[in-house]
Amino acid sequence: MDDITQIRIGKFATGIIGLKAALAQAAEQCKGMNDAQIGEFMVDLLSKGNYIETRVKADYAQAFLNQYKKYIGESLAAAPRQGIEIKVLGRGCVQCDRLEQDIMAVMAETGIVADLEHVRDLAEIGRYGVLGSPALVVNGQVKAVGSVPPKPKIRAWLEEAAKQTKS
Repeated sequence: MDDITQIRIGKFATGIIGLKAALAQAAEQCKGMNDAQIGEFMVDLLSKGNYIETRVKADYAQAFLNQYKKYIGESLAAAPRQGIEIKVLGRGCVQCDRLEQDIMAVMAETGIVADLEHVRDLAEIGRYGVLGSPALVVNGQVKAVGSVPPKPKIRAWLEEAAKQTKS
């Protein structure tokens, strides 16, 4: 199976095939290039395995540039958050799956629209500093670790996040 990484392109989460390999290649070949050249290099490289529509090529170039900068350890300016981002952290145990299902149920009940991602990669989970699973992260803030919170609590967190993204 191909390596698929989910990244944000504009305000949408999008799966990109081969991003990790492309980042490694760019790190070797893009030394001395400016940001525009790096973005264009990444688009050219990744368009071989991913469909990138011409009218949104600049959005992809910016997103790939951001991923490249993260990869080489360069800091990024904080981009304004667009929408609610929810992450369930856990390898895929019964409790992790239950948390993900409960979140989807609350989203359906409330009509709240959000990007929901189940992060199973241990290195990615480790970046959040959590020592138990499942863990729930809403807009970058760890809300729960080690258990499935009750649905009313999940609802409150999602409604709070929805209010913050509207302001």
